[in-house]
Amino acid sequence: MEVIKPEDPRYFTQTSDELYDRHHYRITSETGDIINVNSWQEVKEIWWNKKIVLSHVDVLDKEQKTKGFM
Repeated sequence: MEVIKPEDPRYFTQTSDELYDRHHYRITSETGDIINVNSWQEVKEIWWNKKIVLSHVDVLDKEQKTKGFM
């Protein structure tokens, strides 16, 4: 397994301590399995607890609820 070092542009850093609650997430494993989740916390739990090797995580916009009449 390749180790990505902090100077590598693929290295992930956290840019905010705010909640990531405006999005949903699609997790794709290296085997192509896809899991859709509603929170960043769920992404982290799957990554750490299920020990699957992730290919990538897509950030999906939440559908915005509209106010008033359409």
